[in-house]
Amino acid sequence: MQILLGAAFAAVIALVAYRAGVLSAGGAAAAFVVGAIVFGAQGWPGAAVLFAFFLPSTLLSRLGASRKRALRELAKQGPRDAWQVLANGGAAAVAAILALHGGPRFACAFAGAFAAASADTWGTEIGTLSRRPPLRALTLRAVSPGMSGGITPLGTLATLAGALCVALVARLAGVAPFWPVAIAGVAGAALDSLLGASLQATRWCPSCARECETNPHDCGTPTQLRRGLRWLENDGVNLAATLCGALSAFALAGLT
Repeated sequence: MQILLGAAFAAVIALVAYRAGVLSAGGAAAAFVVGAIVFGAQGWPGAAVLFAFFLPSTLLSRLGASRKRALRELAKQGPRDAWQVLANGGAAAVAAILALHGGPRFACAFAGAFAAASADTWGTEIGTLSRRPPLRALTLRAVSPGMSGGITPLGTLATLAGALCVALVARLAGVAPFWPVAIAGVAGAALDSLLGASLQATRWCPSCARECETNPHDCGTPTQLRRGLRWLENDGVNLAATLCGALSAFALAGLT
């Protein structure tokens, strides 16, 4: 019964998000799968942790919409597609299933994955609005706003807040202890910034003479790889960040 209820609940949320333009059709389908697994495996407490990531992240994506629209040509924007949803929620969904028989450490990993996704999303959505130019995480050299691997003081504070938000809900819902989840969330977001500044593919548009992260560029011109790994794009980095959050929380839970 809980699985059926979870599937119905996830279908409603995915449909609402699709109609609101938050998710693409593929993104809505992926969100349905993730939501049904989380609710079916962890019930309302798990759903509360999922919403602690999803709802604030959705609202923050609308904050400063005009400035973010000006950055659309740099990185993938618009409604979240299936790969983005799975990159942010796939690790949590797997941990939710493992927690059914694996015990509280897997429940902590479940919350840690969402804490990492939340921390990274808050840092990006709020940090993009910073009046200070972002600095590349490894070199501390200026980087264009909206490019991966850039950090600002405002974005760093938002990253901490995003991790704490999920950690607090996980604690109140009885899913996992606070500090392992909070620390794991920050660790995942830190890895995201480091990979974004080093191994993630950065491209160059010869027509616009500027860096970007998409191929082709928003203008339609095929782009050239400038640095990083050709196959490692933003979705892959996000997946690595959530896996880091899950594994970190799993390890820290064993120390408490």
